[in-house]
Amino acid sequence: MKILLVGAGLSGAVIGRELAEAGHDCRIIDARPHIAGNCHTERDADTGVMMHVYGPHIFHTDDEGVWDYVNRFTRFMPFQNRVKTTAQGRVYSLPVNLLTINQFFGTTLHPEEARAFIESKADTTITDPQSFEEQALRFVGPELYEAFFKGYTEKQWGCSPTELPASILKRLPVRFNYDDNYFFHRFQGMPQDGYTAMVAAILDHPRITVDLGTEYSPDMAADADHVFWSGPLDGYFDYRLGRLGYRTLDFERFSHDGDYQGCAVMNYGDRDVPYTRITEHKHFSPWESHQGSVCYREFSRQAEPGDTPYYPIRLVKEKSLLEQYVDLAHATPGVTFVGRLGTYRYLDMDVTIREALETALAFTSRGNTLSAFVQSPV
Repeated sequence: MKILLVGAGLSGAVIGRELAEAGHDCRIIDARPHIAGNCHTERDADTGVMMHVYGPHIFHTDDEGVWDYVNRFTRFMPFQNRVKTTAQGRVYSLPVNLLTINQFFGTTLHPEEARAFIESKADTTITDPQSFEEQALRFVGPELYEAFFKGYTEKQWGCSPTELPASILKRLPVRFNYDDNYFFHRFQGMPQDGYTAMVAAILDHPRITVDLGTEYSPDMAADADHVFWSGPLDGYFDYRLGRLGYRTLDFERFSHDGDYQGCAVMNYGDRDVPYTRITEHKHFSPWESHQGSVCYREFSRQAEPGDTPYYPIRLVKEKSLLEQYVDLAHATPGVTFVGRLGTYRYLDMDVTIREALETALAFTSRGNTLSAFVQSPV
């Protein structure tokens, strides 16, 4: 069959590779001039630093099958994300752990003492947290909430934490030991030659053609037996019902001679600091050595038409609109919506790859036909 895949990011590349290996001819198009989507990496010409062009992407997973899959196409080097934060004039370790607690309160607590201490700070009158703020006050108390969560969250999401669901904070751990590894997954690392090289290896198959700088037009679908769409769900329908809400990121790039901050990621929790964090990209490749350094100050704001969408907002208004677009998608034969943008969900890279593998398998096992969604957005 002739398959058209819109988007040369992880979803399009993995589905294309799997279907090409199953004997289908796959054409992949992307409006941007490069492959790999938002995990695109490239060398900085002046310093040689491997740049995460759209912000840092750190691979972490407990899915051994996905880990084995990506290691087919590149060599992953050991990397653990050890985030620091500057708040109220001091630097602390993240996620909140025993060191953070002892630093912040000037104590020397042991694990069980710290657990009891934080519980004494918590607002135990909150029995069923509904908002981000209630979740934070219930589990860490007002001091840690104000220092590490409130200002950062207001900057990241552009609204009060009282308007955000409690589920957002449930992803952020509090540890009563000195473990400062930001992620807790078994497999963690960075591709030695960057994500773009990894995606290029996935796309390297004689039945795959890639056309970059190519906008999708509906007449392309007439030449394909099936379309896999990894662009914005509302974008496929030309935003006829309105636009789904996203947060986007602006990057203020600057160079430094030497080591600017001593770590890959430094968060800024204070509300009066306009950026959320600074990333120093050479620290994402600790096996390399570079004298020069390239950093990004990262600013979050509401996405406007023409912006690169990053984080689906998925609050009440957006969920209502999403349901309408899902109904439209189900009424559209011959198209399957995939990936973070196509299903309007926040997905880590490992989940994106797993779902792409499952989508390709579903297509081939169901007689080369598929409905609008393999993973439902609602």
